[in-house]
Amino acid sequence: MEQKKILVVDDEQDLCEILFYNLSSAGYQVQLAYSAEEALKKDLCAFHLLLLDVMMPGMSGFELAQIIKQDEQTAHIPIIFLTAKDTEQDMLTGFELGADDYVKKPFSIREVMARVNAVLSRTKHEETDNTRTLRYKGLSIDLDKKIVSIDGEEISLTRTEFDLLSLLLEHHGRVLSRQEMIDRVWPKDVVVTDRAVDVNITRLRKKIGDYHRCIVARQGFGYIFEA
Repeated sequence: MEQKKILVVDDEQDLCEILFYNLSSAGYQVQLAYSAEEALKKDLCAFHLLLLDVMMPGMSGFELAQIIKQDEQTAHIPIIFLTAKDTEQDMLTGFELGADDYVKKPFSIREVMARVNAVLSRTKHEETDNTRTLRYKGLSIDLDKKIVSIDGEEISLTRTEFDLLSLLLEHHGRVLSRQEMIDRVWPKDVVVTDRAVDVNITRLRKKIGDYHRCIVARQGFGYIFEA
């Protein structure tokens, strides 16, 4: 079985060493970076998960995440933010950037380990699930290869955007409540607000061209993919 590789990016050396010890003891292959700039010098494509601090000298974790999600080669890598920035707006910013989870400092190592296991477990399920291709006119979703294309041209989506689009297209013609979307797309132990769903839907619509008209909000109910 392939050993999962995790990159921890945090300027607090003591915290990095604690995470390194516990994640390594759990069987993960761990590397450390003490700044976003140092992280960018690594082969990010080799990692299965990134743990990012937000407030670091120089480039912030949010800025690093934006770079990662804008690159097609790294956009698929799940991100968990570890940060003392704990306002609702900070969390929404993290999820808007494509984060899979957001853990507030101070935290217990058990909590972090549970979040890491949940995100990687979901990733493993997605990689091994015997799925099919979803299509609507020129919009195609390859659920095995995790590729979305429009008229044959591949577009780049975050993992959350991909899952939302797949869910909506799979249930073409049926309204999905925000809570149902949260339950189906985000890990069970992640606290997600309705606003986070709306933010991700807005981002998704901007990326799918004319098909943005197919994702329709039903006030008081949720969203539907319809012709």
